[in-house]
Amino acid sequence: MEKLTQETVNFTEKNIDRIAALFPSAITETKDVDGKLKRVVNFDQLKQLLSDEVVDGDECYEFTWVGKKQSIIEGNRPIRKTLRPCKTESKNWDTTENLYIEGDNLDVLKLLQNSYLNKVKMIYIDPPYNTGNDFIYRDNFKVSKEDYEEELGLFDEEENRLFKNTETNGRYHSDWCSMMYPRLQLARNLLTDDGVIFISIDDNEVHNLRKICDEVFGESNFIGGIIWERAFAPKNDAKYISNSHDYIIIYTKQIDSFQIGLLERTDVANSRYKNPDNDPKGPWAPDNLTVKTYSEAYDYEITTPFGKVVKPANGRCWFTSKERMQKLIDDGRIWFGEDGNNRMPRLKRYLSDVQQGMTPISIWYNKDVGHNQEGRQELKKLFDDKGYFDGPKPLRLLSRIIKIANTKKDSIILDFFSGSATTAHAVMQLNAEDGGNRKFIMVQLPEETDPKSEAYKAGYKNICEIGKDRIRRAGRKIEEELKAKSKEGELFKDEERKTPDTGFRVLKVDSTNMKDVFYSPSQYNQQMLLELESNIKDDRTDIDLLYGVLLDWGVPLSLPHITEKIDGKNVHFVNDTDLVACFEEHVPEEVIREIARRKPLRVVFRDSSFRNSPDKINVTEIFKTLSPETTIKVI
Repeated sequence: MEKLTQETVNFTEKNIDRIAALFPSAITETKDVDGKLKRVVNFDQLKQLLSDEVVDGDECYEFTWVGKKQSIIEGNRPIRKTLRPCKTESKNWDTTENLYIEGDNLDVLKLLQNSYLNKVKMIYIDPPYNTGNDFIYRDNFKVSKEDYEEELGLFDEEENRLFKNTETNGRYHSDWCSMMYPRLQLARNLLTDDGVIFISIDDNEVHNLRKICDEVFGESNFIGGIIWERAFAPKNDAKYISNSHDYIIIYTKQIDSFQIGLLERTDVANSRYKNPDNDPKGPWAPDNLTVKTYSEAYDYEITTPFGKVVKPANGRCWFTSKERMQKLIDDGRIWFGEDGNNRMPRLKRYLSDVQQGMTPISIWYNKDVGHNQEGRQELKKLFDDKGYFDGPKPLRLLSRIIKIANTKKDSIILDFFSGSATTAHAVMQLNAEDGGNRKFIMVQLPEETDPKSEAYKAGYKNICEIGKDRIRRAGRKIEEELKAKSKEGELFKDEERKTPDTGFRVLKVDSTNMKDVFYSPSQYNQQMLLELESNIKDDRTDIDLLYGVLLDWGVPLSLPHITEKIDGKNVHFVNDTDLVACFEEHVPEEVIREIARRKPLRVVFRDSSFRNSPDKINVTEIFKTLSPETTIKVI
């Protein structure tokens, strides 16, 4: 019976597996710190296999910084942590499919790898801009000043400084790059093939962000860069230029799979289409019939309805063949002017033929998507005119992003720098508008609020408390607005549409559910092992264990679950029979048989659920007889 590992994926091992499948001769063995053999990549051999020339020492195009290698290792390194449910801070725990996760997003992204691999349609993040006062993440890949100077070569062999005053700025950017790189690596894994990530940033790090994303997502998967007019008015006290914009960088996972979502056509765009001849096909706009690329076959005469002969001028030709042109004339798609004698006829482009939407442009003005002040006012209205959070993004901006991401009505949307949770608010609002069931996953470090701030004085001790309360308040507002529309008879014509999901399950990063002996038995002697009553920490509940199992087994954390009493034992059913768990001691055979009769997809027990090895064997045999397709594991 297999044991669940209760730790995140070791991406180094998985990457070695992939390389071994392609280049087995590049895999060798070495000893780890404990003297045990482990597989490693012979990179010299791999380089030779990938090149017909020796590349060591050659100059090549690359983007690097001090700490980059360590940041990649950090992203691949497994952790022994879990997510613990917090029902008291949640809303509609039993029915919601939304998640709010508190903790360092690097840990969270690792923990989500099994359950959400290739399942997230859209990611939006608004990371620290590295302006000098917003960078609070403390990761393990920072280097000491001495190591940094040695690696950069800032001193010669006689301890003379080679460069002056460059190390401070270098480390400043290096730390930010090291913070972002592993998070983006892990985020890419979660995206569907047609998934897309939007990243807000300003001038401080936009150049470095583009280079990192080119590496992580691939330069060919760059969709575009948006310039967003975030400021409502210029700052006259700016030292040089009043900066009125930020950037939104967009990458997809697979460019061939992604299709941009179109925006609604505007009145201005539609106003180009008129109907001066009362054409029954409706409004149209005139378009040119000639092209510059000359073709003798497309250079011919056209006779107007009144007998006038016209030809392309100045070395141009018609855009199509003579036969097709005649068909267009017969179909009434060529405009010869009100009197039928225009010197140059025009092609009719009908509004009805135009795609039902507009391709997004790269400049977003605040009149169309809002500005920072609008975002602040939206938050203040929710919090009784109190400003508890600086710089929240406006809802209109996030709404546009979700639309052009081409999200489906059941898509998963992730924001792992959640802040005030504008993304969650926008998801709920859009669901209310179109009847969708998009699900959000918000991730936020519980950064403490300033004791002098209004937020702290109002009882919000960290940013997570602001974000969670914003979702609650926004959800109530959306529900009240829908209720009012329902009374006025303006709600959805489709009666099957329901009020959107405005709830969320709160989960918090914590240490593993398992005692240390579970991972390091070599550190304990036999007598110590016998004295240990359980391999599970004393403060962990069944629900804690259940969510640890969901993470380990790769089951979505949003699925419904119930607890049943079977012969006096608590048995947990996730999404009916997707996963069944029983963490009781000494589970009787009849309980095991009843679980097997339900034919679950997966079953998990505690190791101590069985008295001895024969009992474990008996469980396996029971499931072979009653439910042979079930996978059984223990913790």
